[in-house]
Amino acid sequence: MEVGFLQFQPEFCNVEVNQNKIFSFVEKAKGFDLLVLPELANSGYVFTKRSELEKVAETIPSGYFVEKLIELAKQKDGFIISGVCEKKEAVFFNSSVIVGPEGYIGKYRKIHLFDREKLFFEPGLKTFEVFEIREAKVGMMICFDWIFPESARILALKGAEIIAHPANLVLPYSQTAMLARSIENKVFTITANRIGKEENSGISLTFTGQSQITSPEMEILAQASKNQEEIRFVDIDCKLARNKWINERNNLFDDRRKELYDVL
Repeated sequence: MEVGFLQFQPEFCNVEVNQNKIFSFVEKAKGFDLLVLPELANSGYVFTKRSELEKVAETIPSGYFVEKLIELAKQKDGFIISGVCEKKEAVFFNSSVIVGPEGYIGKYRKIHLFDREKLFFEPGLKTFEVFEIREAKVGMMICFDWIFPESARILALKGAEIIAHPANLVLPYSQTAMLARSIENKVFTITANRIGKEENSGISLTFTGQSQITSPEMEILAQASKNQEEIRFVDIDCKLARNKWINERNNLFDDRRKELYDVL
């Protein structure tokens, strides 16, 4: 499969500009099977009041941004996963969607909210799901989910071979931690991070870039810079993620001692 990420700097509260920037990158790309975009790719991140979310949040799948992603997926005959600022009635979610050539497939609402996200978003209440796209099984998690190993483990136990990870990372740890997530579950991971500094009403965050793709053997297959907008693709063989044997005597999942994990 040809898989990749788009790393860019969204413009805060300007969905149309962000959508146009995504299109300008992706339309120039050759064909792909799966492309992952950053967290909150339609909206930007540093919210300080609910009225800002009201301006950019949308229903899924009928909102402007998701419909445009579907249009792009059809045009490129590929699948796209993207972070989306979602609204359902009076409630907001930090969500991600997966769309493909035939339209909307599914969504995930971020379970583990980070810092000020708790002021504006409700956490998702539905557990992690796995979706089948062509010959691959793909699961979604979002940004701060990385620090909870249960997130990736649940997806792997459900059969995920690729974990798509839209992100707006500000801490310096995730890129290294996702290598651990990939080897401890023997899966591919695709972290699509954003770049740039975003300021709003005295609050400022700088995002770390370095989007990356990791392998079940704990390799970095592709990694972006810290501060440049770029799109990258690599070829992967999903069969590598189906083999959970570490050696002839140790199987990653069979060797778990679940009877001793009561605290979980």
